[in-house]
Amino acid sequence: MEMGIPEEELKPLVDAWREANPKIVEYWWQVDEAAKIAIRTRTPQQVGLVSFEMISGMLFITLPSGRKLAYVMPRIEPNPFGSESITYFGLDAQKHWSRIESYGPKIVENIVQAICRDLLADTMKNLRRYRIVGHVHDEVIIEVPEDTSVETITDIMGQTPEWIRGLELRGDGTSMEWYRKD
Repeated sequence: MEMGIPEEELKPLVDAWREANPKIVEYWWQVDEAAKIAIRTRTPQQVGLVSFEMISGMLFITLPSGRKLAYVMPRIEPNPFGSESITYFGLDAQKHWSRIESYGPKIVENIVQAICRDLLADTMKNLRRYRIVGHVHDEVIIEVPEDTSVETITDIMGQTPEWIRGLELRGDGTSMEWYRKD
């Protein structure tokens, strides 16, 4: 049992989600294939707005912002299920330097998290005229003059960066005397 769901109920849930989201599943495997080709052939690959390139023993994934994710000394190796996986050196759960296994869906998770970080950083730059006192995941905590409306701030938060034109963003916010998690 994982997360309180019996094992026999997990597979149908996963299968239903994948069936309802075929474009995401397709993207996972496009990313998996592009990364493997880049590792094997040392030729740059592109999937949508993301590119893959081997440089000096590192797989670099260039994000739409131009920032790069790095995977150290990647290889293609057999996994316990009999297919190929990407492995690279990194810190494992015990904070030891070791070879870590990855594949398309996990790499896409890293890409999405990194793009979200870049979006937050861009939003924080747009909010620089206010006093940013912190951020928590996808939230920015700011102090503003009392006459500043929540809509003014959420409009700024909804501005799409030049590096990812076409993405529709929307900011959400609330005003309070003291920060508290909703």
